[in-house]
Amino acid sequence: MVLTAKRRAHLKLSNLAQSDDSTLDFSETPADAEGISRRAVLWRLYLSHILSTWNARTFEFGAVVFLAAIFPGTLFYASCYALIRSAAAAVLSSYIGGLVDRTHRLTTIRQSIIWQRVPVAISCLLLVFMLARTNDKTLTLICFAISIVLAGIEKLAFIGNTVSIERDWLIVISDSLGVGRQDLNSTMRRIDLACKLVAPLCISFVDGYSTNIAIWVVFGQNALSVVFEYFAIAQVFKAVPALGGRGSRETRLGYSHVQTNATTQEHHITSNSRSLLMHLRDSIRPWKDYIQNPAFLASFSLAILYLTVLSFASQMTTYLLTLGFSSVQVSFMRLVAVVLELSATCAAPVLMTRIGAVRSGLWFINEQLVSVALAVGLYSLVDAQTKAAGMSLVLGVTLSRVGLWGFDLCVQYLVQEDAPEDSRGSFSAIEVALQNLFELASFATTMIFYRPQDFKYPIYISCGAVAVSSVCFAGFVRQKRGHLLHTSKCFKREGRAKYNVLSTVQEELEVMASEERQP
Repeated sequence: MVLTAKRRAHLKLSNLAQSDDSTLDFSETPADAEGISRRAVLWRLYLSHILSTWNARTFEFGAVVFLAAIFPGTLFYASCYALIRSAAAAVLSSYIGGLVDRTHRLTTIRQSIIWQRVPVAISCLLLVFMLARTNDKTLTLICFAISIVLAGIEKLAFIGNTVSIERDWLIVISDSLGVGRQDLNSTMRRIDLACKLVAPLCISFVDGYSTNIAIWVVFGQNALSVVFEYFAIAQVFKAVPALGGRGSRETRLGYSHVQTNATTQEHHITSNSRSLLMHLRDSIRPWKDYIQNPAFLASFSLAILYLTVLSFASQMTTYLLTLGFSSVQVSFMRLVAVVLELSATCAAPVLMTRIGAVRSGLWFINEQLVSVALAVGLYSLVDAQTKAAGMSLVLGVTLSRVGLWGFDLCVQYLVQEDAPEDSRGSFSAIEVALQNLFELASFATTMIFYRPQDFKYPIYISCGAVAVSSVCFAGFVRQKRGHLLHTSKCFKREGRAKYNVLSTVQEELEVMASEERQP
């Protein structure tokens, strides 16, 4: 009887194992009852992410170009536009992360899509109006102020979409479909980098023909893509039942609602000062949870890297143009850098599979530090106002992109692994807030040292930020593994070797003593 029960249990376990193995079949097994294949599910996910990222990158670059045409001869309005947009993300990202944690997954994504597309469409109409009414300064400034508010809303919606997909949906989809998380992360990052390269080039070509037509192109692609993006992500949600699961996530959310109701009742009872104190405590709690999270140092080390002018962004691009490089030459330099960034998205998954995400991150951040140090060292040896100085920066910065994006993928994987499910959104949103804060600090350095001959000071600050980032991640590695290098194993092997030598000598002496005792 006992043997029969054991045999039954064994057969049941073998059947479960076979069923689990069958779920790893990527190409043939349907993902849901409607027969949608896993490949089709992933393509719908990629389509939604491509449309979201393409529109965001097009509007981000195009808005600056359009404002330059509306307000010629000054960088003030474009800089003000970018600063306030980043400031909105820095201040309100934690609130967006809380919404991601509290709201139903599909509702969050759909709202983020709508709140991305509608502000962009209205902004395009305002830009067309400003371009036609450049003589009416008062009305133009009013429209400019409204466009800044709309840009902040679009930025926050993009953050909500990115946090939801990259830090929450990908984990569930990877576990449900049996797809490697490193592969999903790398593919999504390749989409980001490809859109970052191609979208600005496309809109700049159209703008070269006509700024007015370029604005209408941005308007049209936003209006058309919202339908495809809206229904593509809905099909992904329907095909992966785990995304709509009512497990511990809903229980925790329900508990948070109970806490919210209790807090609301307490607010009615207590005084206004007490209510303000509790509100401040609730605002600080996500930051406290972020610092106490095991992935804090890894996330913070990635955020520090945004305090830099050593990238092909507006600051370094402007500096290269002042040195005499043409816009075509700068575009070619940027193209080479993006190619290396794409190579990092291919190398990172392979390296993480072989040596793990922690050690891979350590290798990538050190590669970036060495490349940036090389750039700064060569830059210090030549005249800062020559093309040789610019080429030294371009060489080091281009090489550093491999380390930067490889490190980004490693940190993303580690955050996905360590951040609790009920706080993934708030954790990632606070990380985005810190990234925008450090990006604002980088803008501040070039506003203080605005002359081309003083660009060396922002460069030194950027190099110091990379060094601090590497130290923070080294602290994370030591906290995670208990050591940076495998010195303990080396010492252990050395000790074993010494022990073996002593044992051999002792055995030889005993043999000699026994031989002497024999007649």
